[in-house]
Amino acid sequence: MDTLIIGSHVGMSGPRYYLGAIDEALSYGANTFMIYTGAPQNTVRVPTSRMHAEEGLKYLKEKGLDVNNIVAHAPYIINLGNTVKPETFELAVSFLSEELKRVAAFGIKNVVLHPGAHVGAGVEAGINKIIEGLNLVLDNDESGTTIALETMAGKGTEIGRTFEELKQIIDGVNNKAQIGVCLDTCHVNDAGYDVSDVDGLLEEFDRVIGLSYLKVIHVNDSKNSLGARKDRHENIGFGTIGFNTLLNVIYHPKLRHLPKILETPYVAGNAPYKLEIAMIKQKEHDPNLKARLGEE
Repeated sequence: MDTLIIGSHVGMSGPRYYLGAIDEALSYGANTFMIYTGAPQNTVRVPTSRMHAEEGLKYLKEKGLDVNNIVAHAPYIINLGNTVKPETFELAVSFLSEELKRVAAFGIKNVVLHPGAHVGAGVEAGINKIIEGLNLVLDNDESGTTIALETMAGKGTEIGRTFEELKQIIDGVNNKAQIGVCLDTCHVNDAGYDVSDVDGLLEEFDRVIGLSYLKVIHVNDSKNSLGARKDRHENIGFGTIGFNTLLNVIYHPKLRHLPKILETPYVAGNAPYKLEIAMIKQKEHDPNLKARLGEE
């Protein structure tokens, strides 16, 4: 039987950076994790050589972690869908190009990217701009890093709420070998897809996009009802999607080979991931999880 590939978002702060991220993941009982190579809301970046990239690759091997399962997330400030401000689009292209190189230095193969927002210009204009941006990045890329477009909740002018929108983007990308999708359970719920019918969800994904494009699963419960288009994550089993449905996603035979990443909220300032991963492995929900983490 395949090993469950489960982990969470972890920090990448100095002085240990990559080494610290690995230790944090191991402390949660994880065998994968997701990092940002720098603060997601700004362009300040520490050179990867100072972030123990090479040492981290050796450390992963020592600890028995497969680098092919580790995931990076591109910064939020990248918006390839902006047709209104050329400088925002140009920054997005140049910054994403650099980010792919940075991710490759850590040995990571997949970087998750929010497709973009059309900021009022309309979905079609936004999609065309995203395609233009991705081609500018990937046609000139030598890192080999795959961009996994994230399924979005549809908040504001976000693009990527439907599988059809993501398919349209993929169709326009020249370099198909370096494009994929990250499916986020909270986002697809908030976008209007019924996650409780996991087989139906995956059949729809396969029909529209193709399961071969699926690279990463973000496992999050949702604070919102189906189709709310709000994007508010909840701890596993405490939201509207529910523990058993999320277990069905995590253990689904068609998804077994993919890394599952938790991005659930901290509780009373404490990371919930060790307890959530234990629940997932034991296949039993702990209704006292939040109390155990210090929430009154």
